[in-house]
Amino acid sequence: MIRIRPVYLIIGLVILIPLVGVAWWLVSPLFLNRTVEESFPLSATATIPENMTQAEVEAVMAGMAKVEFAASDDMPAQDNPIEVARGQLQDADSFHRGSGGAIIYQFADGTAFLRLEEIEVTNGPDLHVILSAHPQPSNQRELKEGAYVDLGQLKGNRGSQNYEIPGEVELSGIQSVVIYCMPFHVVFSTATLMAN
Repeated sequence: MIRIRPVYLIIGLVILIPLVGVAWWLVSPLFLNRTVEESFPLSATATIPENMTQAEVEAVMAGMAKVEFAASDDMPAQDNPIEVARGQLQDADSFHRGSGGAIIYQFADGTAFLRLEEIEVTNGPDLHVILSAHPQPSNQRELKEGAYVDLGQLKGNRGSQNYEIPGEVELSGIQSVVIYCMPFHVVFSTATLMAN
């Protein structure tokens, strides 16, 4: 019978535990799905009071939207966002797949946001939502040609979500929305945008 010394056992565990953790971080998203359903933002142009969070303002506005008021004909129009561009997420390849809508909206004051609607994307480690000047990037080089804006981590690989676009971004230069895996520099899905 082979006998393992306790020192070798401890060294083996010290090496094995981090490896298992990294392997789980890399592989588990392929088997797990995260659905995030965000409603269309009511508070996108609201001024957030210092004593409230955006979520609290959103809740108040959602409650007020249910209240019915008698309105006069001379009531000013609401500041509804206009659709600037739209596209459909497409598969990057037979393994990295994506579907659903990608729409950029802009308010009269210039603020803008990206809305991903009813998306379903192959999950992966550290997926990010990227705006790119390339119409259909398939690799890291094409993705970063010209304007390149990282809107942050994908909130969920399924559902409908909102992403604020920084004010300094020139929307006319954006030609695609890309779901991108940061650790492996892999495009998972791309939506080529068509301006309205």
